[in-house]
Amino acid sequence: MASNPPGTCCTVGVKHDGEPTGRDIKIGKWDAYLAEPKAEKAHQGAALLYLPDVIGIWQNAKLMADQYAANGYMCVIVDLFNGDALPINRPADFDIMSWLTKGSTGDNPHTPDGVDPIVSAAIKWLKTEKGVTKLGSVGYCFGAKYVARHFPDIQVGYFAHPSFVSDEELSGFKAPLSIAAAETDSIFTPELRHKSEVILAKGGFPYQITLYSQTAHGFSVRLETSKKAEKLAKEQAFVQAVNWFDAWLL
Repeated sequence: MASNPPGTCCTVGVKHDGEPTGRDIKIGKWDAYLAEPKAEKAHQGAALLYLPDVIGIWQNAKLMADQYAANGYMCVIVDLFNGDALPINRPADFDIMSWLTKGSTGDNPHTPDGVDPIVSAAIKWLKTEKGVTKLGSVGYCFGAKYVARHFPDIQVGYFAHPSFVSDEELSGFKAPLSIAAAETDSIFTPELRHKSEVILAKGGFPYQITLYSQTAHGFSVRLETSKKAEKLAKEQAFVQAVNWFDAWLL
């Protein structure tokens, strides 16, 4: 594996203040959130598919999608969990692997068989309904795996503190890829981070891995904004993503 399976650290964090400015939509039968840039700032033909962590479409994710739109990118978040995203801050004994393999009801697995069709539907919608010809994707924790799995439809990628990405999925993403990594992370450990560097270097495509000090897994979405180092890291990880797409997608 290039990153470990999700754990308890993937479910905890802090809800951020703000008022989302996008709108809730449907893509087929799945919930989604659409943030659109102002016409004068829009990058024509370009969009970002936001593949979220296990908390799904919630306040923090919506605010981030709005910020991608403010930087000129139409941004869509799709419900990867078929109505079964987790509330934030699960108890320490929560069985996340059972939830991943079976879902909360026992018949709604959040495995590639369940998730890939949702991602494919969102990609198709962006291309056919919105005329997108340049598609990038941001994958936070759980979502990173599905950025990698959907090359070549996804042309440029960004991961933040990825989980569950296999070596084969990482090496198979034959396009520019940027990764934001946390200093303390049992999912994307230093050993797996270095392993990912080797895989990406062998691939020969542009890549970037940036390590943020005094951060833990989930920092780019769910950090405590009252802590200066964490707040700065979150902001810089977002700028990292925007700069990457500006360079390689446009």
